[in-house]
Amino acid sequence: MGIPSDMRDLWVSRRKEGFLIASPSEEAKILRSKKCTNEGVRAGFKAASIACVASAVPTLTAVRVIPWAKANLNYTAQALIISAASIAAYFITADKTILECARKNSHLEDSLRHNN
Repeated sequence: MGIPSDMRDLWVSRRKEGFLIASPSEEAKILRSKKCTNEGVRAGFKAASIACVASAVPTLTAVRVIPWAKANLNYTAQALIISAASIAAYFITADKTILECARKNSHLEDSLRHNN
C-alpha cells in the first residue's frame, strides 16, 4: 500500500509551485535573511574553531601536568570541556552576527521607506 508515484509526483509539483506569488520586496527580504544566516554560520564556525584550540591546549596540558586533573579528568570530561567551549562560542557568535545583520537590514528598510 502507499501513494502511487504518479499521484505523489503531481502532489509534490503542485506543492512547490504554490498559489501565492511573492512580491519583489518580499523576495529581497528573503534573500537578505538567507545572507544573514550564512554570515552567522561562517562567523560561528570560525569562533568555534578558535575556541576549540584555545580550550584544548590548556585542558590537555593540565591533564598531563596537574595531579588533580590527572586523577579526575578522564577522556569524557576532557571532551566535554573542549566541546562545551566550542558549542558556546558557535552559538553566541552566530546569534550576535545574525542579530547585527538583521539590525542593519531593518535600518536599510527604514531609510528606503523614508526616502520614498
